[in-house]
Amino acid sequence: MVYHVQFPGLGLDFTINRVALSIGGFNIYWYGVIIAVGMLLALLYAFHYAVDFGIDSDRLVDVVAIGTVMAIVCARIYYVAMAPFEYQSLWEMVDIRLGGIAIYGAVIGAFVFGGLAAKWRKVPLLPLFDLVALGFLIGQGIGRWGNFVNQEAFGTNTTLPWGMYSEGTEAYLQSVQVTLPAGVTVDPSMPVHPTFLYESLWCLIGFVVLALYVKHRKFHGQIFLLYAIWYGLGRGWIEGLRTDSLLIGNTGLRASQLVAILSAFVAFLLLVAGVRRAKGKPLMVALAVQDIHKQEQAGDRFTVDALVASASHGEFLAATNAMNARLAALDLDAMDIEELEDPEPEQAEASPAFETEHAAEETAAPADPEPEKEPAKEQSVAEETKGE
Repeated sequence: MVYHVQFPGLGLDFTINRVALSIGGFNIYWYGVIIAVGMLLALLYAFHYAVDFGIDSDRLVDVVAIGTVMAIVCARIYYVAMAPFEYQSLWEMVDIRLGGIAIYGAVIGAFVFGGLAAKWRKVPLLPLFDLVALGFLIGQGIGRWGNFVNQEAFGTNTTLPWGMYSEGTEAYLQSVQVTLPAGVTVDPSMPVHPTFLYESLWCLIGFVVLALYVKHRKFHGQIFLLYAIWYGLGRGWIEGLRTDSLLIGNTGLRASQLVAILSAFVAFLLLVAGVRRAKGKPLMVALAVQDIHKQEQAGDRFTVDALVASASHGEFLAATNAMNARLAALDLDAMDIEELEDPEPEQAEASPAFETEHAAEETAAPADPEPEKEPAKEQSVAEETKGE
């Protein structure tokens, strides 16, 4: 499908084809391509800076794979559960090419199932959430342009210069007049708020702000909480402008708006508590161990190093490589043999034979040798008296 998109106040006009490429009758849509680009850039950022959060990039692969798949699944489930219409078959429910995924479903799925995968792969949970939150802002900021290509996720009428119009917006608004949220009225032939653009800019600005602040974080999990607050506040007011909001049953409440406000409020309370707890304490980051199996075998013979969170990326990289080189050079077999050949001296001192022998020596020895000198002194005095 081809859309002719206009921004009358700016004098801009675009012709957009939703299909990017067709292979053997199978269409690849720009929406999917743009979402994939956003995810790819988010992953590149996460894998590059994983070391700064004490996360091993090899184990991060498994966590990201599981989190990504479940994010897509949960995004679809969230949308289907809230959809204002009935699906005719199970196939329609799972056919994501028909459109219909919810960002908050993706966020919930990624953090819940990604968190479970992190426990399995022994990736530190809160640092992981901090890193993934930054990746989400990248992915969401870019991915929202898929909505522009599909001419969806727009708002009510506006007279602002950047108001948008297309045959797609007009057709959609004509079809949903009876299902619009209470109190919302629109003129399908007039420009509308490009809310996809608002959210894209909001997320990208949020990424820049948090990326600049990340070296100043006070506790693990703070970036994730700041993400929840930032995105929640933005989504709360943007969702109020949209004409395609998913509603909670017949309540008239916008599901994503309610989730956004509640998540921002809870995150703010947790942020305040976390900052108070961390006051006056530098945040230390335990460096990422590559060979966790050998680390477990080494036990107390190997200590994981740590750096202050404000250290540079280069310092984290150098310290992590040096620590893992030290672990790789550790000869556990030789250390075990040395421990067997050189028993601890405390064992000999504590033996019953030693204690018995020591007690016998104390019994045989004279209790007080000094009195023996006194008779000699008295005899000498007597001899001197006799001589006189």
